[in-house]
Amino acid sequence: MKGKSFTLKKKRDKKLPSQLPLAPSSIADIKSNRQLDIASIETSQQGESVSVAETIVKMLEDMGVQYAFGVSGGAIAPLWHALEHSSIRVLHFRHEAGAAFAATEAYFASGHPVVVFTTTGPGITNALTGLFAARWEGAKVIFLSPSTSASQRGRWAFQETSPYTMPDMGVFTSGTLFNYATTLQCNDEISEVYRRLAKGLDQPGGFVAHLNIPTILQTSVVKALLPRKPYSQSLPTASEETINECVKLLSSGPFAIWVGFGARFASVEIRQLAEITGAAVMCSPRAKGIFPEDHCQFVGVTGFAGHTSVLTYMQEYTPLHILVLGTRLGEWTSFWNTVMIPQKGFVHVDIDPEVPGTAYPSVETLAIQAEVGLFVKALLKHFPQSQSWSKCQSLPRPYRAVVNPRIGNVVRPQVLMNAIQRLIIEGSDAIVMAEGGNSLAWGIHLLRFAKPGRFRVSTRFASMGHTVTGVVGAALVHSSKAIAIVGDGAMLMNNEVSTAVRYQIPAVWIVLNDGCYNMCDQGMALLGFQDVDVEIPQVDFVKIALGLGADGIRVEREIDIQAALEKALVSTCPFVVDVLIDANQVAPIKGHIHNLILQSTTNNS
Repeated sequence: MKGKSFTLKKKRDKKLPSQLPLAPSSIADIKSNRQLDIASIETSQQGESVSVAETIVKMLEDMGVQYAFGVSGGAIAPLWHALEHSSIRVLHFRHEAGAAFAATEAYFASGHPVVVFTTTGPGITNALTGLFAARWEGAKVIFLSPSTSASQRGRWAFQETSPYTMPDMGVFTSGTLFNYATTLQCNDEISEVYRRLAKGLDQPGGFVAHLNIPTILQTSVVKALLPRKPYSQSLPTASEETINECVKLLSSGPFAIWVGFGARFASVEIRQLAEITGAAVMCSPRAKGIFPEDHCQFVGVTGFAGHTSVLTYMQEYTPLHILVLGTRLGEWTSFWNTVMIPQKGFVHVDIDPEVPGTAYPSVETLAIQAEVGLFVKALLKHFPQSQSWSKCQSLPRPYRAVVNPRIGNVVRPQVLMNAIQRLIIEGSDAIVMAEGGNSLAWGIHLLRFAKPGRFRVSTRFASMGHTVTGVVGAALVHSSKAIAIVGDGAMLMNNEVSTAVRYQIPAVWIVLNDGCYNMCDQGMALLGFQDVDVEIPQVDFVKIALGLGADGIRVEREIDIQAALEKALVSTCPFVVDVLIDANQVAPIKGHIHNLILQSTTNNS
């Protein structure tokens, strides 16, 4: 497979990744890319007999779906066949969770909803971890699954999927996992399903849906025409009265801006506001790059693997207010640290009205439900453009140590991250992703991004296996490469290298190979626990990559890092860089450990 360019092994023409639109720069762009058109469905139904499976697939096409990821099976055969003979590109994965993780990252790279499909029984349960990640990350994913036909339920059908064998609540009903879920009972329900899906996909924020279709119903003929129901929901905005109140609070003294992932479509406006007002800016781990990390007003990343410069700023400058934009301020963003509390409280803006005030419930908070970009634009009108930022140069900044390569038979993570910064982040436009664990800690703490959309991590559900599989979805729809920085434990858990080989997706895995679950090892030592078993037998991931049809290179010395990364960047096929890491280098996780200690010693009664 080495050296091949992108090829599709399909009988029909489909769009190559380079032909697809780039990730949208605003929610308005997402909306414009997904105009619903029911007329084509009505026409086909008037002229010929159309099955439920074909109708559902046509619905998905008109909702902007371009990809479907999953693992097939007999119970979903009619729907799978309909997907294969549509404009939607179907990718067959090796594991259902991997398909769901990849769908999540494909959504964030493209802005289009992505389908995940599985068969009955274990196909559904295998996908649940990835679907939970999609919900927690705020992706738009539609899950298609089959269920056992009514006449076979309760009779020990193969992989029976029915109320007799699986819980209805949570898996097949709307709730904490799915924003919308239903089991189709008859084809007359399709119109209502269409309406609910269209409404959910058109709303701001994430939307994860589950459409469960009995096998026998997939082949039945649709009789009723689908109604024409285009949706165009307005984004929530703050009233002029609320904007005036915010301006009054923020003008009363120095304030800081805390940027979260929910502000990713407002990077230009946030920078304008910061430069006009002189406000210091900090960001959550997921929000790296939304405000340039090389900007002199950027004081650092907060929370997990964050920078001490943020705490220095809060203690020495102590802003009156903090304007929080699009972050929940959850544990990995704030550790609920009281040092992060401003003198007069938070002005907290989020599209979800349930978010403001939850992380710091006892702190005075002006809660505002609004789309961040629209809010900041409205706020900018009230600040004179002639204001200049005068204290920029004196603000605390993240410390960047220079670590030069040395001759030896093991690689320090700091040296590897410096090379990734120089060659990949500054030398290409690749998406960079970091897997949960020490890979995540090193990436958050040491890598720097000047533009939004270049860095992806999961710090909410944070499942191992998210990035080693999600990178396939990101690389598929991105116009350039996607690169995953992962640990050896995650790489062994659930990678999709074989899927990338099958579809010639140029994903790159950089494996921090230290022969153990090192975050667990170092974390336990910091907690005071000794003699725990975290060892992983040393693995040669290049041999595995070659065996799967990919390419790869092993790095055992720091002086060989540059050549290896350069080879990975020019490779046209899936590529694994297997780096033997110095396991004795302690990752920047002390803040996380300190928070765990506080949780174990705090009296919660």
